[in-house]
Amino acid sequence: MKNSKSIFNNLFVLELANNHLGSIVRGKKIISEYGQVVRFNKIKAAIKLQFRDVDSFIHDEFKKLDERYIKKTLKTKLNKNEYKVLVDHIKKNDCIPMATPFDEKSVDLCVEFNFPIIKIASSDCNDWPLIEKIASTKKPVIVSTGGVSEKDLDDVVLFFKNRKIDLAINHCVSLYPSEDSELMLNQIDYLKNRYPENIIGFSTHEYTDWSSSMHMSYAKGARTWERHIDINYEDVPVSKYNSLPHQIDEWFKSFHKAVEMCGPTSDERRIISKNETEYLDKLVRGVYAKKDLKKGLEIDNKNLNKNFFLAIPLQKGQLSCRELLNGEILLKNLKKGDPLNIENIEGPYSKTETLKQKIKKKGIKI
Repeated sequence: MKNSKSIFNNLFVLELANNHLGSIVRGKKIISEYGQVVRFNKIKAAIKLQFRDVDSFIHDEFKKLDERYIKKTLKTKLNKNEYKVLVDHIKKNDCIPMATPFDEKSVDLCVEFNFPIIKIASSDCNDWPLIEKIASTKKPVIVSTGGVSEKDLDDVVLFFKNRKIDLAINHCVSLYPSEDSELMLNQIDYLKNRYPENIIGFSTHEYTDWSSSMHMSYAKGARTWERHIDINYEDVPVSKYNSLPHQIDEWFKSFHKAVEMCGPTSDERRIISKNETEYLDKLVRGVYAKKDLKKGLEIDNKNLNKNFFLAIPLQKGQLSCRELLNGEILLKNLKKGDPLNIENIEGPYSKTETLKQKIKKKGIKI
C-alpha cells in the first residue's frame, strides 16, 4: 500500500444531494454554507459531486422515458465548465473536491480536475469496466457497500490490493432514508475484521439522529464518514435523508466528543494523567505495625502478616501493598499502629534513590 491511507483518516465526505438540482447558484450556496460549518468545527472535509456523461450515460432511445432516475439525470446535467466553477468554489472554501463518476468519461474528468480521491457508489461495486478505469488512475478510492454481496466485496477489495491502490470501505445501507433499526452498525466490526488492512467508514442516510450513531461508529472504529447535504433554498423540499447545515454542525461536534471520550488508538496504552494517579494513590492501603516492633527486625514473607497489617490511608513516605517486603531491616522501634515508612527500613527501596523519592511523594500528608 502507498503511504496515502492517512487521507481517509477522520475524513468527512459531504455529497451535494440530487446533484444540487443542476443549479450552479444552488451548488455554490450549499458549498459556501457548509464550508463555514467545516471551518468552524476544524474538520477535514470533502465536498463530493456526481459526474455523469449524460449524453452517453442514457441510451438515446430512452431519454424521453417517463422514469424518475432518467428524468432527474437529464434535468441536472452540467458541462465541464460548470463543474469547474463548483470545483473551484469547493477549493475556495477549504474543502477537498471529489466526485462519484458513474461512467468512464467521468473518470477522465476526475483526473483532469486532479481529484485526490475517487468514490465508487454501492450500485457500481461490481461494474468492472468502470472499476478498471478508476484503478487506472492509481488514485485512492472509497467504496460504499450498500446491498453488495460478500463475494463482490471480497473481489473489489482484492482487486485494489493487488494493484497497491489504497481503498477505504464504507459500511452503507442503501435505504433513503434509513431508520435507526436499519443502520446495522455491527457491520463496521465485520468489515474491520474481514479487511484489517483497509480504513473502514460509515456512509449513512438516517434522518433522526446526528450524534448517537457518530459516537457508536467512531467507537467501533469507523474513520471516514459520508452524508448527503442540502439547504433550505427557494422553497425546494429537502429530502429526509439529506442533512441541513445545523445538523452537520451537530454531527461534527459529536465526532469531537467521540474522539474525546474514546481517547488514544486501541493499539496502544493510554497516557495516565497525574491527577488520576494521585487520586488512585489515595485509595492504596499502607503498611502499619500490628504490634510493638523492635529495631533490627528482619521483615520477610513468613513474618509479614504476623507483624503488620494493611489499611488506608496511605501516608506520605509510607510503604504500601504495592511494595514487596522481604529481607528489609527495621531501623527504629515501632509502636502498634505506626506506619512503616521508607526512612524506617534498610533495603532495596531505601537504597534506590528514585524508588525512595517515588514512595515519599505518594499518599496523603497527615
